[in-house]
Amino acid sequence: MKRIAIFASGSGSNAEKISAYFSDRTDVEVSLILTNNPQAGVIARARKLHIPVLVFDRKTFYESERILEILKNNNIDLIVLAGFMMLIPTYLVNGFENKMVNIHPALLPKYGGKGMYGSFVHEAVVAAKEKESGITIHFVNEHYDEGNIIFQTSCEVLPTDTADDVANKIHVLEHAHFPQVIDQLISQA
Repeated sequence: MKRIAIFASGSGSNAEKISAYFSDRTDVEVSLILTNNPQAGVIARARKLHIPVLVFDRKTFYESERILEILKNNNIDLIVLAGFMMLIPTYLVNGFENKMVNIHPALLPKYGGKGMYGSFVHEAVVAAKEKESGITIHFVNEHYDEGNIIFQTSCEVLPTDTADDVANKIHVLEHAHFPQVIDQLISQA
């Protein structure tokens, strides 16, 4: 069985969609959800889905290799970042080279990098009067949003769209495509 670990810092809607996608499978499972935020909504979602949760602090993440050890001890095959807000340390990137993916709510390389997440991305897209936005699923390296792109898809941004309108369109794309791309990747792992 292939095992997925999901890192999330927020509400966990993508984590829940991914977990639901694999819930009836016997060859793949979401085995662990990790978060740096003890108040994250993903914790309640994980408990509802009976998925173990690990809450860790910044010091553990950056000043030890404890997270890598936990992932290896749980036989994790693929790491999925789903709204995880911390830069991934080198030891973890190296430990899961080409086995760690992230989803970004824009068409990279536009609107990526430090500080470009969530509503900040959608506000920037609207302010620039972009005609389209979308999602990018990419491998993770030591830099925000610079890993090799695996998949992109777009949606129209209307002149009347607000940042919330764009966010809603992006969530539809994320929920539709992220689990399927993960499925393709995990089958190759």
